Amino acid sequence: MAKGTQERSAKSAIKAAAAREEELRHKVRPGTRAMLADLMRWHGITVISEAIQSMIINLHALGPTASAHALKTPRHTFEISENVARDFHNESMRELCRDPGDEYIAPPN
Repeated sequence: MAKGTQERSAKSAIKAAAAREEELRHKVRPGTRAMLADLMRWHGITVISEAIQSMIINLHALGPTASAHALKTPRHTFEISENVARDFHNESMRELCRDPGDEYIAPPN
């Protein structure tokens, strides 16, 4: 006789508890999901959990120094051009002239 869904679930739960498995959940945005899909396609991986587990194992094998580059969070840098800074300054001066009473503090050079 075939096992029912509850029996299979119970057996699976016992095996997971014996192996001390933990379920990790993580929400990602579409861009991050697309990057994961690329990685999986490049390496012929079809199961997300296998891809994540492989990344963790391989990064850990690199050690703290070598894995630092892969785990570094990319940060965007914003550089304000001279034109934008000048336009902002001129507009600020116009606003100060229009609404007197605010003190002008020159920025440090």
